[in-house]
Amino acid sequence: MNSIFINTILIIFGSVIFFSCQPKEKIAYPETHLKAISIIPIPEYVKETNSAFGLDQLTAISTSSDNDEYKRVAQYLSDQISDKVGLQVPLEISSPKNVRRYIHLEEVKEEQLKSYESYRIAIGEDSLIVYSNSAEGAFRAVQTIEQLIPTISNDTLTDHSMWLIPSGEIIDNPFFEHRGAMLDVARHFFNVEEVKKYIDVLTYYKINTLHLHLTDDQGWRIEIKSWPKLTEIGGATEVGGGKGGFFTQNDYKEIVRYAGERYITIIPEVDMPGHTNAASLSYPILNGNGKVLKPYTGMRVGFSTFDARKDTVYAFIEDVIKEISAMTPGPYFHIGGDESHVTKKSDYIHFVTKVEKIVNKNGKQMIGWDEITQSKIGSSSVAQHWQNPDNALAAVDNEQKVIMSPGKKAYLDMKYDENSKFGLNWAGYIPVDTAYIWNPETYIDGVSKSNILGIEAPLWSETISNSAELEYLAFPRVIGYAEIGWSMPQNRNWENYKKRLADQTPYLERKNINYYKTKLIDWK
Repeated sequence: MNSIFINTILIIFGSVIFFSCQPKEKIAYPETHLKAISIIPIPEYVKETNSAFGLDQLTAISTSSDNDEYKRVAQYLSDQISDKVGLQVPLEISSPKNVRRYIHLEEVKEEQLKSYESYRIAIGEDSLIVYSNSAEGAFRAVQTIEQLIPTISNDTLTDHSMWLIPSGEIIDNPFFEHRGAMLDVARHFFNVEEVKKYIDVLTYYKINTLHLHLTDDQGWRIEIKSWPKLTEIGGATEVGGGKGGFFTQNDYKEIVRYAGERYITIIPEVDMPGHTNAASLSYPILNGNGKVLKPYTGMRVGFSTFDARKDTVYAFIEDVIKEISAMTPGPYFHIGGDESHVTKKSDYIHFVTKVEKIVNKNGKQMIGWDEITQSKIGSSSVAQHWQNPDNALAAVDNEQKVIMSPGKKAYLDMKYDENSKFGLNWAGYIPVDTAYIWNPETYIDGVSKSNILGIEAPLWSETISNSAELEYLAFPRVIGYAEIGWSMPQNRNWENYKKRLADQTPYLERKNINYYKTKLIDWK
């Protein structure tokens, strides 16, 4: 493994960085400890050298790559530093003589960087260098760097403020490829700004997927231009009788753009053949349960279905999937498929098989809740486990990947305890320790790491209707799920984690997150 010193010298002589040749002032840095910093998710490898990098007004950010993505990541880092401590760190070096230290993003190929999201950070007294084989890896490193920067400066070492980042080395690789959260905007609608705020915090903890549950019995939340009544009628209701709402296509594109800039993939879900009352209310020709349709604002499930034997239904689905897929650059389209209790099993199997072909035709891989494994679908489709282990095992037998979202462990809408203000408890209570202390690899006997695409924490919105209530159920539990998704199992430990979680208090307060202040954590 190359030493920090050797790597720094290579960068100095291998990159066109004018300011690196300037004389450095001698600063007697105090002893600092990199391992003492509460990083979440916990990195794979940390080595400390007990000195510090002094972030101050004489620091600049550079990148070796001509790749615009690297430059954008560099600008994002500059913006985050400014947001956290008020320091403006320049990217354009117009006056090299005024620069004494640098943060450098280096595009490299290294054997120890095992994924496009992997990174290595080498921190010396005059340089903080990020090594990655993609801009996405550099971006994940930025989230770690932000956590390394203290909120309080040291004003004794120089004649200006300086924020001391402990020196050493961090090597980090993600454990799971898919690290997701799901937000149900169908039972209660959340607007673009509320979704963006959620994305910001997910980004900070290296979550890379946001699954949007866009349709259900209570509401249809995405504009489909070829079927306008979906939002005119289906978008006007929600649980409890509120006014509902929906995303225009421009709104949805803005969410996709915002998430993409943070390397978060949006997965759209249109739930079917059940959970379809809002769609069938808008266009009764779709209905398959033979009953008179009414707007639904309750919480009961399983009473609705599309007509699985009607050609018009599949023409409708083709239009919906085509329009949404055209706005979604990610590889997946989620078809729901859960709790279709009034759909005949033969009709259900026929339906899912046909819809998979429509999804594939539009250039996407199909994801569905684990019930979809009852159908004859291809190995490229993904089953999201939420309740029935047999369905997850069926996916393994069919060589399909599984997303682990067990209701008893990963459902963010479950109450913390009997005193929780919001949430349900059909799967039991999920306190913060229960949410953290489990292993997706061993949760179902016969479903191993090689079968698992990743994990996802769903947040169903029957009992919540605004950002404050969303945050109450999501945080701090989703932070633990982020660590389960990213960090090596051998590095995860509840006693250590709960101390690091307590140290997240300043970030959560600064971002105005309404997190649940569980007594299990000694919040700072």
